[in-house]
Order: sequence, then C-alpha cells, then structure tokens
Amino acid sequence: MIPIILSGGSGTRLWPLSRKMYPKQFLSLLHDETMLQMTLSRLDGLEHAAPTVICNNEHRFMVAEQARQIGIEDLSIILEPFGKNTAPAIAVAAIHAAGLAEDPILLVLSADHEIADEKAFHDAVKKAQPLAEAGKLVTFGIVPTNAATGYGYIKRGKAEGNGFIVDQFVEKPDRDTAEKYLATGDYYWNSGMFMFKAQTYLQELEKFKPDMVSHCQLAVGNLQEDIGFLRLDADAYGKCEPESIDYAVMEKTDLACVVPMDAGWSDIGSWSSLWHQGEKDKAGNTTHGDVITSNTENSFVHAESRLVATVGVEDLVIVETHDAVLVADKEQAPEVKQIVEQLKREQREEENFHRIVYRPWGSFDSVDEGERYKVKRITVSPGARLSKQKHHRAEHWVVVKGTARVFRDDEIFELHENESVFIPIGATHYIENPGNIPLDIIEVQSGSYLGEDDIVRFDDIYGRSDSKFHN
Repeated sequence: MIPIILSGGSGTRLWPLSRKMYPKQFLSLLHDETMLQMTLSRLDGLEHAAPTVICNNEHRFMVAEQARQIGIEDLSIILEPFGKNTAPAIAVAAIHAAGLAEDPILLVLSADHEIADEKAFHDAVKKAQPLAEAGKLVTFGIVPTNAATGYGYIKRGKAEGNGFIVDQFVEKPDRDTAEKYLATGDYYWNSGMFMFKAQTYLQELEKFKPDMVSHCQLAVGNLQEDIGFLRLDADAYGKCEPESIDYAVMEKTDLACVVPMDAGWSDIGSWSSLWHQGEKDKAGNTTHGDVITSNTENSFVHAESRLVATVGVEDLVIVETHDAVLVADKEQAPEVKQIVEQLKREQREEENFHRIVYRPWGSFDSVDEGERYKVKRITVSPGARLSKQKHHRAEHWVVVKGTARVFRDDEIFELHENESVFIPIGATHYIENPGNIPLDIIEVQSGSYLGEDDIVRFDDIYGRSDSKFHN
C-alpha cells in the first residue's frame, strides 16, 4: 500500500492565518505538529511503502522540511505545475506508483484533515483493503454527528464486504435535507479519502476521461528529477481538465464502495469548525496565544504577535497575525473567502504571504519599511545558504545570533554576534550558516527601489531561477 497525500489546498477560509504561499496544511492549528505532519504521522501502525506527496512548486521545500522534522525522509514529492483538482493529481500519483510496484493499492488522503481517533482510522483502512484488492474503488464515509450543511453526503446501498455499495453521491444539502439524511442512518459525510488499486482507478478514469489519462501519462513519462523533487511535464499536465475525482470517476463508476469511519474527523474548513474542534474554557471560548477575555462567550480568539483583549462579546472569531486582523461573526466566518477574493483583485500581498515569509534556507520577517529603507530579520537554518546575487540597493547586515559566513565579491569572512558588514550596491554576495544553531541577522536595505524583484541571481543550490523569490 502506497499512501498518496494531496497537499494542494490553499485554505482561504482560514485567512489570515492560512495564505496562498503558506496554507493550512503547513500550520499547527490543533496540535504541536502541523496538519501535514499529523497526516504523515497517523500512518504509523499501518503496513505501507514510502508515501507520495502531491504539492505545488512553491510548497516543495516546506513539504520536505516538515517531513524531515518528524523523521520522514523516504518519500516522493511530485510537483504540480498547475492546480488541476484531485482527479489528475491522483492519476499522476497512480501512474508513478505503478512504476514502483506491481499494481499497488493507493491510500489517498488529504494533508489538511483532523482525525482524533487514530485507531478508528486504522481500523477503517484495514476494512477497506480487501475491497480495494477485489477491484473496488473505496471511499471513506464519515459517520455524521450532526446535520452539517458544509459537506457532501454519500448514501449507502446494500452491504458489500466490510462496507456498502455506494447508492448515491449528493451535494451539500440545506438544513432540513441534512436532518432527513441524519434520521435515516443511511448517509455519511463525504471525506475525500479513498483506497483502490492504481490500475483500477486508471482504467475507470480512462472510461470517462480518456484524454486526462493520456495527458497524465505523458506528464509522468517526461518527469524531471530536481534535487530530490519530481517535476511533472508542464505542457502535458496543463492540458488536463480540472476536475475532482468525485465528478470524474466516483459518481459514474459502478465499482464505488463506502466504508464507514467514526474517527473524530474534520476537514477544518473554517474558523467556526476550528472552534468546534478546539478546547474551550468555561465560557465556551477557544483561545490561542496572548489572550485576555472578559464577559466573552463562545468565541474563537487567536493572537499571534501581540496581546488581544476582548470585552463583552460573543460568537465572534478574532484572529490576529503580524500584518492583519480578522473579526467575524462565527456563523459567517466561512465567508472570509470573499475578503481573500478582494485582496486578490487588489493584488495585495496579504493574499499570498505572511509578514514572515518562508524560504528553503529559512525565513525573513519584514520588520519596518519607509520611503528609502526596509528592515528585515533573516533566519538561516543550520547548514543552509542564500543564493549568490546582487541588487540595485545597499544592505547592512548585523548578526544577532549564531555565526555567518559571508561572501562579498572576492572576500570570504565570518561574522559573529554583534558584528556587522556593509554590502554596497552591485556587490555580488551571499551568506551561509556554518553553525549548528539558526543564524539570525538584521538586514537594513537602503536605496531608491526596494522591491522583492530587485535581484540578479547567479547560482542557487535550491534550483530556483524565478526572480520573484527574494534571496
């Protein structure tokens, strides 16, 4: 069995914590581990081969680093040049997996689901495996706990092995319809998790979407390995029609089965769902960070960088980050996606990036900015280095923690805490961390233009060539 982890979501309904370049699967929302790490960790106890993660190009280093942090280095990371929804993503994973083993079983999981009861999850996976081996396309149906209107539903038919034949997939219902579904006991929430043989999925997909299979086969056939990552052929993959596995296959095939799962599942699709999942105080509040409440009830309050105090409010979502604050009625919190759409229309950075921006070598935090200056705190991971580059601005670096090895034109020297260096306009330079602890430096930029695209890169150990990537 090969686990396939889909990590392509953007999590817009959890803005401002979740951003396009740092979406919810990379966040620690309910636990110390991130959602991606929790997804990988809950595979422990199942017999499986090395996992495959499908993600977009911009997230590749975060996937690799978060897997490494929990001791997982044996995994394949396939890079989508474009988001094409789940049907093509699973197709390329199936084609790639078929080249690693003889018709393997795939366990398809999302990187951003919460599952509280791992034993129940394992039990459901083990029950599904005989059905998958028998040539069925298995989906996992979540035993509903309430008449939720935010999920699609699956109606079960007659029993089949450890599960049931799928009678019908239905769209998200209204409240009255959801209550009727709940009363019958024949409906499950559609989890978006699956198990099937690689060839079974491809054969069924070819019945309904033959062009998609052809494009995916070409995309995998021209796969390029890039410092440990697997890049799909962009021209071939770009011809795929964006479509979900439900629409492309599951709603049309006669091989669909559903295995019930009662494991404390949630897709953490909004701030209100995160409030439902979180620990609450006596007044029904879920808080995170430096929060003080008074006469506050049934609210979700998240503080990231400063004190947040509330007085006399109820049923609110309040989320503070370094560069944005969200205040919303808890029931209307999913509509935050409309704010994200407005940010996108206005081409504002807050749609894509946090003030703290993560890079393969570490991160940088834009601390202050004026007409002709910008101040950043740069953190370089042990053993990492920035690209060799030059700018049309000058830079001053002050080391505040760790040791920096600096390359400036033809000079090479080391800086220690409380030491600094000046990088003149046009000087070729880079910095690396030769130590065993993170390197923190304060960078002061000065000049007439301080945009992130002011960079001429000469070489980069991370394979980046796009000038939009600072450092």
